[in-house]
Amino acid sequence: MNAFLAAFWAETLKARRSRITPLTVAAIMLLPAAGGLFMLILKNPAQAQAWGIISTKAQLTAGVADWPSYFEMLLQGIAIAGAILFAMITSWIFGREFSDHTAKELMALPTSRLAIVSAKFVLLGLWTMALTLLVVLVGLGVGWAVGIPGWSAELGLTSVRSMVSIAFFTFLVMPFVAFVASWGRGYLPPMGCTVLSLAIAMIVIVLGWGDWFPWSIPVLVSGMVKSQAGVAGLHSYVVITLAFVAGLAVTLMWWQKADQVR
Repeated sequence: MNAFLAAFWAETLKARRSRITPLTVAAIMLLPAAGGLFMLILKNPAQAQAWGIISTKAQLTAGVADWPSYFEMLLQGIAIAGAILFAMITSWIFGREFSDHTAKELMALPTSRLAIVSAKFVLLGLWTMALTLLVVLVGLGVGWAVGIPGWSAELGLTSVRSMVSIAFFTFLVMPFVAFVASWGRGYLPPMGCTVLSLAIAMIVIVLGWGDWFPWSIPVLVSGMVKSQAGVAGLHSYVVITLAFVAGLAVTLMWWQKADQVR
C-alpha cells in the first residue's frame, strides 16, 4: 500500500505540474459552451444574426432549443470528443515516460511496477471522471443561464446518469490505449490506434454488430444510433468489461517484462 501511495503521489504531482491538465479542462469545456451557443442561436436565430454570432449564410434549421436536444448534444460530445480526449490523457500518462526519456529511471526504482501501473490507472480514472462531472455541472449552469425550456428533474437525472455511464464505458477501453502507448513508447501510436478504433467502431455499428465491439458501446449508450440494431444489451457490458480486464492484463505484463535499455 505504501508503494502504491508513493507512486500515486508521484503521478499526481506530474499531472498537477503539467500544462496538459488545464488544457484538458479547457478542451472539455468546449462541449457545454458549444451546446449553449447552439441553443441560444436556435432560440432566436434572427437575434443571433443581429448580434453577429452567425452570418446570413449559416444554416441552423435542424433541431430545437430545449433540454432534450441540449442533453443529446452533450451525450454525443462525450461519446466522441470525450473518447479522443480520454485517449490523449491516457497517452500522456503512459507515454510521457518514454518521450521525456525517464522510463529507464522509473523502471529502475525499488517501487514495484504493479504499483506504478496501478497508480497510473487510478489517476486516469479520477481524471476522466472529474472532467465528466465538470461537464455535467457547467452544462447545467449554461443551460439554465441560456434559459432553455423543457426541463424536468427526471430528464436531468437520466441524462446525467447517461453522461457518467458513457464516460465510464469510455474509460473501460482506455487500457488498450495505455498498452499501445507503452509498447509504442510515446504519444503518436496510441492516438493513431484511437482514431482507427473509432473509425472501426462506426463501421461495425453500421453493419449492426456495434453491441459486440467495445469501442462502439459508448457510442450506442450515447443514443447517437437510433436503429434497433444499435442497442447495447447485457452482453455488451460483459464484452466491454472483459476488454477492460484484458487491457489491464496486457499493459501490466508489458511493464513487468519491459527492459531498461530505452
